[in-house]
Amino acid sequence: MPLALLALAIGAFGIGTTEFVIMGLLPEVAADYGVTIPTAGFLVTGYALGVVLGAPLMTVLGIRVPRKRMLMLLMGLFIAGNVLSALAPAFGVMLAGRVVASLAHGAFFGIGSVVAAGLVAPEKKAGAIAMMFTGLTVANVVGVPLGTLVGQTAGWRLTFLVVAALGVLGLLGIAKLVPELPRPEGVRIRHELAAFRNVQVLLAMAMTVLGFGGVFAAITYITPMMTNVAGFADTSVTWLLVLFGLGMVAGNLIGGRFADRALMPMLYVSLGALAVVLAVFTLTAHTKAGAAVTVVLIGALGFATVPPLQKRVLDQAAGAPTLASAVNIGAFNLGNALAAWLGGLVIAAGLGWTAPNWVGAALAASALVLALVSGALERRTAGTHPAGVGGSDGSGGPAVAAPAAGAVPAHH
Repeated sequence: MPLALLALAIGAFGIGTTEFVIMGLLPEVAADYGVTIPTAGFLVTGYALGVVLGAPLMTVLGIRVPRKRMLMLLMGLFIAGNVLSALAPAFGVMLAGRVVASLAHGAFFGIGSVVAAGLVAPEKKAGAIAMMFTGLTVANVVGVPLGTLVGQTAGWRLTFLVVAALGVLGLLGIAKLVPELPRPEGVRIRHELAAFRNVQVLLAMAMTVLGFGGVFAAITYITPMMTNVAGFADTSVTWLLVLFGLGMVAGNLIGGRFADRALMPMLYVSLGALAVVLAVFTLTAHTKAGAAVTVVLIGALGFATVPPLQKRVLDQAAGAPTLASAVNIGAFNLGNALAAWLGGLVIAAGLGWTAPNWVGAALAASALVLALVSGALERRTAGTHPAGVGGSDGSGGPAVAAPAAGAVPAHH
C-alpha cells in the first residue's frame, strides 16, 4: 500500500475527530460563551448542515479540478474552520467556524475514495479505500476521547487547535505523497442528477436521515445525560466515548459483512434493534453499568446500518453513483442535525435529560417503516420483471464500494 494512503487517513482522522469531539465538550463550550447546552447543540447541527450542503456543492465544484489539488483545497478549508472555532470570541463566530470546517467533509471522503482506488492495482482497490477510512474509524476510538480529555483539562480551544494541526499534517502529506492525477474527463452533472429520479435512491436517503439521526439524538447530549442522570464524573465521559467508538467499529464490521449477503434483512434487524435500544436507554441511563452497555449497543447498531444504506444508494444509482454517494454522506449529517435540534427541543421543554432517547427511538422506528416500504416495492417490481431487479440490486454495487461505505459515517 502506498504512503499516499497514510496522508489520506490522517485527513480522515482529523475530520472524524472534529465532527464528534464537540459532543464531549458541549458543557465547557456552553459555560464559556454563557449559553444553554441545547443552544450549544447548534454546534452539532451547524456542522451537520454544512456537510449536507458541502457534500454536493464541493463535489460539483471539484468535478473539473485535478483531484490532488481539490483534496489540498478541502484540507485548507478544514484547517481554516478549526482555527476559527478555536479562536472564536463569540458563540456565533464559533458556529461559523464549525460550518466552514464541515464544508470539506463529504467531498474529501468522496474524492479521497476515488484517489485511493487509483493508487493501487485493481485487485487492491477495496483495501486501499478501507485503509483511508481507517482514519475515520480510529478517530472515534482514539481522537474523540483524547480530544475530549484535552478539552476538559486544558481548555476546549486547545482541542480545536490540535485538530487544525492534524489538518496541516494531512495537507502536507497530500502535497508530498499523493501523485499528480489527471483531470477527470467526460463527467456530466446531468447524468449524475438522473439518479435522484429513482424512488429507491430517495427512500434509501430518507432511511439514512432517520436511522442515523436516531443515534445522534441520544449521543449529542451524552455528556449531560451521563453526568446528570447516570452519575458519572465529567472525566468519565472520555471512556464512555471510547466505548461508543468501539461499538461503532464492531457495527461497521458486522454491517459490512452482511451488506452483500442480505442487505434488506440486515437493515430490518439493525433499525428495529436500534429503535428498541434507544427506547430502553431512557431506563438504563439511570445506572452506570446499564448506561455503559447501552452506549456500546447504540454505537454498534447505529453503525451497522451504515454499510447497507450506503451500498443501497450505490446499487440503485449504479450508472452515476458519485454525486448520489456524496449526497448520502450529507444525508447522514442531515439526520445528525435534525436529531440534535429535536433533542435540544425536548430538553428545553423540560422533559428531562433522557428525553432525546425517545426522539431517537421514534426516528429509528420511522426508518424501519421506510425500509419495509422499500423492500415491498422491490419485491413488487421483481414480480413484475422477474429478470430485472433481484440480481442487480443484490450485487450490483461495485466491489470497491462496499468497504468504503462500511467505513463512512458519515458521518461520515
